[in-house]
Amino acid sequence: MARVAVVTGGTAGIGLATAHEFAARGWSVAVIARDPGRLAAVERALAAYGQPVLAIGADVADSQAVDGAAEQVERELGPIRAWVNNAMSTVVSPADRITPDEYRRVTETTYLSQVYGTLAALRYMKRRDRGAIIQVSSGLAIRAAPLQAPYCAAKFAVSGFTDALRCELLHDRVNVSLSVIYLPAVNTPQFNWARNRTGHRQFAPDPVFDPRLCAEAILYAVEHPRREVWVGRSSMMMAAAQALAPALADRKAASMWSAQLSDETIPAMAGNLYEPVPGSVGIDGRFSDRTKASRTEFATSRTRDLLVAGLAGLALVGLAGTVHAARSARRLPQRT
Repeated sequence: MARVAVVTGGTAGIGLATAHEFAARGWSVAVIARDPGRLAAVERALAAYGQPVLAIGADVADSQAVDGAAEQVERELGPIRAWVNNAMSTVVSPADRITPDEYRRVTETTYLSQVYGTLAALRYMKRRDRGAIIQVSSGLAIRAAPLQAPYCAAKFAVSGFTDALRCELLHDRVNVSLSVIYLPAVNTPQFNWARNRTGHRQFAPDPVFDPRLCAEAILYAVEHPRREVWVGRSSMMMAAAQALAPALADRKAASMWSAQLSDETIPAMAGNLYEPVPGSVGIDGRFSDRTKASRTEFATSRTRDLLVAGLAGLALVGLAGTVHAARSARRLPQRT
């Protein structure tokens, strides 16, 4: 029996690339999304890989719908081995021009959807003592940027929730892995359909990466559990800047206001915040001419830990050498 993976927001962009990656590696895949037309198209495309596929129409901001989807997957495909929380939404606008309802909706779709998906998966994984849950996050969960306050806040919340839950699983000795994938700017259709009231079309600042690179990082974290994965050099640089010089990172992020907007003027866009944008959109966005070709540019927390251990080892060796030299100097005979 094929292993079973669930991908939320799996009909476009990174979610669609991830669903294809799972299916290409022999997994049975369940995709959860809202648009019935894209769900049907994805179901047909994934079936070509030869494993069972399930397309489920649900709003991931609805906890009961997510629970029902998990139950359907278990019933029709089998035990869930991997659950990828990928669905999200955003509002591109200055923070004080975003309504309370919009803040609430972004929080529901981007943060609470990951809570609901995680809890739904855990109900089955915990009793079997196996499984992998992947939280698709962003470099903006480490270093926030202007014009996307609700999204940044929701992604920060995902990290806090995941860290707390990871501690509980360790306490209970539950063998379910939790991984957070921090993404850079990625060439996806999201830039075409986000709610936007800036008067300018949203732009993906360089460097822009391939959604398939993100999919490979997600599959890697499923098959080789890691606490965290940083995709693309920019997400790693954001993490380093925030850790080492947060005030400088604030000033650098302030310059990203204009970098996120093109010169093209547009009317206000309702986007996909409350309803899906209809039509076929695929994996890639409109920045293919600037997309980095690299398909292996990601680093994991194990790489970081090994680097830190190595640096600590070098520091200890240096300290030991200094202490030895000082002791030797004290033992030298004094000249008179």
